[in-house]
Amino acid sequence: MARSTRRTFLTGSMAAIGAGFAIGGTKASGRILGANDTINLAVAGLNGRGGAHVGEFSGMEGVRITHLVDPDIRTFDKRVKQVSDRSGNSPKTVQDIRQVLDDPDVHAVSIATPNHWHSLMAVWACQAGKDVYVEKPCSHNIHEGRVAVEAARKYDRIVQHGTQSRSSRSWAELAELSRSGKYGPLLVSRALCYKPRNSIGFKPTGPAPSEVDFSLWLGPAQDHPFHENLVHYNWHWFWDFGNGDIGNQGVHQMDIARWMIPGPTYPTRVVSLGGRFGYEDQGETPNTQITVMDYGDTQLVFEVRGLETGEYRGEKVGNILHFEEGTVAGGKFYPKGSDEAEPLVEVEVERGPGDGHFGNFIAAVRSRKKEDLNAEILEGHVSSALCHLANLSYRVGEPRSFDTVDEALGTDDVARETVGRMCEHLKDDNGLSLDGMQYRLGRNLRFDGDAERFINDPQADELLSRDYRAPFVVPETLA
Repeated sequence: MARSTRRTFLTGSMAAIGAGFAIGGTKASGRILGANDTINLAVAGLNGRGGAHVGEFSGMEGVRITHLVDPDIRTFDKRVKQVSDRSGNSPKTVQDIRQVLDDPDVHAVSIATPNHWHSLMAVWACQAGKDVYVEKPCSHNIHEGRVAVEAARKYDRIVQHGTQSRSSRSWAELAELSRSGKYGPLLVSRALCYKPRNSIGFKPTGPAPSEVDFSLWLGPAQDHPFHENLVHYNWHWFWDFGNGDIGNQGVHQMDIARWMIPGPTYPTRVVSLGGRFGYEDQGETPNTQITVMDYGDTQLVFEVRGLETGEYRGEKVGNILHFEEGTVAGGKFYPKGSDEAEPLVEVEVERGPGDGHFGNFIAAVRSRKKEDLNAEILEGHVSSALCHLANLSYRVGEPRSFDTVDEALGTDDVARETVGRMCEHLKDDNGLSLDGMQYRLGRNLRFDGDAERFINDPQADELLSRDYRAPFVVPETLA
């Protein structure tokens, strides 16, 4: 990757707002926000999750949404009305986040843009002295997620990741229960993302609508022709902008699956397989995917199903824990060899301050303690990185005939059972004949978690970052 495309781009206004802000205040105010001071906040990205951000923050006492940001001005009227109806004020509307970052009266930025903008916008906001709530996944690739963590540390910012389950007491209790060993060692931490996704068809390329600044929408990505499968939601299924469903809905379940595993942060190995089955369309990411990660004594297994499917152990989008002494599913414990559920053992846990996940962010903005956050950016970075690891294995893999799928993941019983159920799902739930069909078998990658690099795999290392389009460049590192 050419270094010229990944250099820090901090000229003009961005250079002026790079650092030197007072903790909890702005360069202009130079003061710490008190418990009764109003937090001025901008929401960037107004479709989808952006509506939830607007709804949450506009209903909070002591928080004022002062700016709404989106390259598509067609999104403005609805969100301005939403803010006005809930809080009585009318926020400013801008297309370019840099106009907001130049404003010393804005204290925080809430990011609900497409994935490829998440890290860069978070880094810019930290450099501008703003605190950040950034949606999941916090990154489009592993490199830029690490830079977002560096920015939070270097500029002493409060940065919350949008994995809301971290603010759930019941999931925190289950994580503590897993660490306690009361059910024996955790053998498999399984995550499911069974969420039907229909074909997106094919949209012709052409000029972008006059209301959309498409170059701004592209941001860090390389130039692409406009088509309506990008703006808005279906960008999730294109590699240059999204990360498939494992990095969309699935990052929530990935975060929980990792949270439940005592010990190491990263796996030592990862392998993924799957494909885009059941239809042909413009999308690139798999709608069916199985990933196995090696955590030593524990396996993390992730299943994505984007076609019609039944439940597995009563779950479609959720997590299942396989302990030595039994299985936890649906908030209940099933002893080994029994179908009779038992209540979970009770444990004590603490969660951070504030009401809900967004309230937890605001509470931490006031306390200036990153330890108060339930999903601090480092946790978000690692869980997002696991989604990227899965996709990296898949992308550097090769097509194989379904005749070979039984041997795809070796002799591991858990992996073979999971792949067998995937094949049954394709055949029985969706009427697909696997004869003559191909799937993609990812490479079995070894990963050095300390260095966040692969071991002896330059091709996979290339996908740890991307070629950025100036001036929307995530730097190599923060000087």
